[in-house]
Amino acid sequence: MIDIIQLAKPVEREMNQCKDSFDSFMQHSRNLLLNDVLQRITSRKGKMMRPLLTLLVAKLLGEINENALSSALSFEFLHTASLVHDDIVDESCERRGNPSVNQLFGDKVAVLVGDYLLSHVLVNAAKTKNTRLVEIVAKVSEYLADGELLQLRNIYNRDISEEVYFHIIQGKTAELFAAAAEGGALSVNANEKDLQTMRSFGETVGICFQIKDDIFDYIAGAEIGKPTGNDMAEGKLTLPVIHALFSTNQTDMFALANKVKDGSVSADEIATLVRFTLDNHGIEYAEQVMEKYAEKAKSLLACYPESDVKASLMDYVDYVIERNF
Repeated sequence: MIDIIQLAKPVEREMNQCKDSFDSFMQHSRNLLLNDVLQRITSRKGKMMRPLLTLLVAKLLGEINENALSSALSFEFLHTASLVHDDIVDESCERRGNPSVNQLFGDKVAVLVGDYLLSHVLVNAAKTKNTRLVEIVAKVSEYLADGELLQLRNIYNRDISEEVYFHIIQGKTAELFAAAAEGGALSVNANEKDLQTMRSFGETVGICFQIKDDIFDYIAGAEIGKPTGNDMAEGKLTLPVIHALFSTNQTDMFALANKVKDGSVSADEIATLVRFTLDNHGIEYAEQVMEKYAEKAKSLLACYPESDVKASLMDYVDYVIERNF
């Protein structure tokens, strides 16, 4: 499997610039508490998948410029802020195997630091002096909040369906990838057709990304840093278990699923539901769906000439569905 360093080769210099700018901002000497929190966040060393997508798309359609770099940073700060806020909403104690910001510093500090990061999303978007880019960033922020609210509402909704599942992941994950890809195209003044193609590409990759993340919740492993069954503990039913439920139609398993939804499920019952999902091909089904979306994403690149950048974007899709964390 290709690694993230190889993936970024065509835009290695620009990615390093992006990382340096991000790290520089995350050092705040005037406010010691803020500095402590920001340093805790940067110690996680994220893969920066969204800015990488922005820069690869910009390079595919033109030459990377300052607008592309500012756009890439906007999406990384937005993603980082959303993680901080999501952990508060989910009452999560861990993020990738490490204590979450809210666990270490409390909800009040976490909310304020998330807001602080969001302010820098706008600063970077404004640097492009492109009102459409600012609109894209504002719109995806709206989608993220809407997706999380829909997910919260769905926890208490007895209806279980793939349709609701895809509606949720569209807002909470796919829209940010779509915006990152569209932002890359916009930064190099791409035409409207390319803008829409890249948006569709990013959206489809984002769906793959979230399905893969949801699959991880059924797999024990230190690399993932996410306890098995954690989504169910938070009241969430994802694609693997939804398929297992409807393919078998077992009344007792639906009863457990409803206990997940109303927050009354026990750890042993979660383990039972996880095992049921594994035994009834929930993972295999989710992987098949994910691979169909991956093929759709790759097909959107077919109209572009062969190049190292196009090859990296094709590999980007494979990396999303083959990664082990």
